[in-house]
Amino acid sequence: MLEQKEKNLETLLPADLPAEESTSAIVTAQYNAADIQVLEGLEPVRKRPGMYIGSTGETGLHHLVYEVVDNSIDEAMAGHCTDIAITLQADGCVMVEDNGRGIPVDIVQKTGKSALETVMTVLHAGGKFGEGGYKVSGGLHGVGISVVNALSEFCEVHVKRNGNVYFQRFERGIAQGEIAIIQEGIEGTGTTVRFLPDGQIMETLEFKPEILSKRFQELAFLNKGITISFTAIKKDPETGEEQTQREVYHHTGGVIDFVMHLNESKEALYPQPLYIHGEKDKVIVEVAIQHSTAYTENVQSFVNSINTIQGGTHVTGFRSALTRIINEYARRVNLLKEGEENLTGDDTREGLTAIINIKIPDPQFEGQTKAKLGNTEARSAVEQVMAEGLLDYMDRNPNEAKLLVTKALDACRARLAAKKARELVRRKSVLESTTLPGKLADCSEKDPANSELFLVEGDSAGGSAKQGRDRHFQAILPLRGKILNIEKAREDKIYGNNEIQAILVATGIAAAKDAAENARNGSEEDDESREMAFDVSKLRYHKIIIMTDADVDGAHIRTLLLTFFYRFARPLVDQGFVYVAQPPLFKVEVGQKVKYVYNERELNDYLAEIKRKNVSVSRFKGLGEMMPDQLWDTAMDPAKRTLLQVKVDDAVEADRIFTILMGSKVETRREFIEKYAREVKNLDI
Repeated sequence: MLEQKEKNLETLLPADLPAEESTSAIVTAQYNAADIQVLEGLEPVRKRPGMYIGSTGETGLHHLVYEVVDNSIDEAMAGHCTDIAITLQADGCVMVEDNGRGIPVDIVQKTGKSALETVMTVLHAGGKFGEGGYKVSGGLHGVGISVVNALSEFCEVHVKRNGNVYFQRFERGIAQGEIAIIQEGIEGTGTTVRFLPDGQIMETLEFKPEILSKRFQELAFLNKGITISFTAIKKDPETGEEQTQREVYHHTGGVIDFVMHLNESKEALYPQPLYIHGEKDKVIVEVAIQHSTAYTENVQSFVNSINTIQGGTHVTGFRSALTRIINEYARRVNLLKEGEENLTGDDTREGLTAIINIKIPDPQFEGQTKAKLGNTEARSAVEQVMAEGLLDYMDRNPNEAKLLVTKALDACRARLAAKKARELVRRKSVLESTTLPGKLADCSEKDPANSELFLVEGDSAGGSAKQGRDRHFQAILPLRGKILNIEKAREDKIYGNNEIQAILVATGIAAAKDAAENARNGSEEDDESREMAFDVSKLRYHKIIIMTDADVDGAHIRTLLLTFFYRFARPLVDQGFVYVAQPPLFKVEVGQKVKYVYNERELNDYLAEIKRKNVSVSRFKGLGEMMPDQLWDTAMDPAKRTLLQVKVDDAVEADRIFTILMGSKVETRREFIEKYAREVKNLDI
């Protein structure tokens, strides 16, 4: 291969130059001032769309909608908009309509164009840089609507303002004529944007209403009083008939309703969430909290309606105030005795669901993704407002305050017990003759990036997997029965479970958490990143694959394992180390031909397609029934298998679903399963 490359290079060199000089000469000739490109207008967006919307796939497609809707939300936060309507039209277009002030239409002196055309065609142009247009907003860089315009086959804008309706059309970011008045003498104000994503750039053009609806409901929670209506119109591919689904979100309780929504499957310690609000240094703070009998913490934070999934200074201020006030109150009423150590932040937040929603004039985010807030004034504002509100609540509600402190004290005792259990696991792994679980069939590859671990259900399945695997890079860990449901267990119980102990040691999770804890050294200062504190270098495999039977029991075990990874080792999920294998459910034999089928719908479709009578269909009762070569061919061979990577696109919804499926409220779980079954039936799956 190297020789071939050298030969190809020689054919490009001028014959009259020495070889050692000709190489540099050809390089110099290939790169000069003429090769420097200056992208103008919206060209950078079309050239590198991923820089602006993250990807050109499903995530980026939905991001286009969010950018337009967020402009309407900014109008709502400024007090000028009460109604927002979003429609997914049958032709693939998206229409967003609001009753805000309407995009200005007068001439911008710097561009010589109307304000409407300027914000649609010029990057970094908008009303969110100074203090005149918006006191607070989610948009920071003035690129949102212009990016949508650049990545759309066409975009049409109607503006109601000054008693007129103004209209302008754009195609792939370019204005198709001047702004025009198309109607006069009308009342009201607002903006309507209709766009069709550009199939030349976007990899997919199919919107998923369920993804969009969750975001719109979230926005309605965060901006109480506004009404967001969402309509999805779909054309039946067979009949051509249009099917319409419509949802309306309106929450007068705002973040209080949000917390109650998240806690619908939990048993609350006190009936109504505690609501705290105030303003300090131009930072508007509102917080809703409610503890439950659960053991997991769910704190969601938002800045100007943007979900800061990695927290930031506002979350640090919240947690600091919560821990300090609960400790002060516990000592004052003698629930925490003299000589006893203070409760930690982990103790005070066990079972806590909280929404932190702040509005700040000039948010400073760390990174382009707006995942973490960096404003120092946000910390002091939230800490002061939270401390004053919580102390006042606890003084006025001694019964609820006692429940809250008692919950934290129980968590403290469990934490100390968990520490002992954790040390026991560590001692076992260090002192035993082998540091790895005896039932683990390890691989010979030592590089975690090239290694994968299959978690399989039972010894018989483990036996087939061990015989069928590639021993060089595939390890097998058989699990006995159903592991502990950690949604309903404290950390001490988790470390005491034999199967979980095996997973912790085999994967390296125990070592990764220990290393991170030692580095953190118990500090509460950097507490908002506690869940992310995970030393990935200690992991032994970068592919951890859940492989269970393709039946109901297998699905239950898979859910238990996913709950474990999501709740106890979340960084593995966030960084893409967790996968789900797809073993077949049926084997179909037609003469000498064998086909493996993965569900009943696929089976029926295949049988209808081949239209053969002499067909043998056998159903696998479990992985243990499969021959090693069958298991390799269908679920383990990298060249043929289907692996599903576990991702969290919506942390709020993921938390809610895990609570419903694995929590203590049976009725909520039954309702969820019945609803899902109805949807599956309607989809004919």
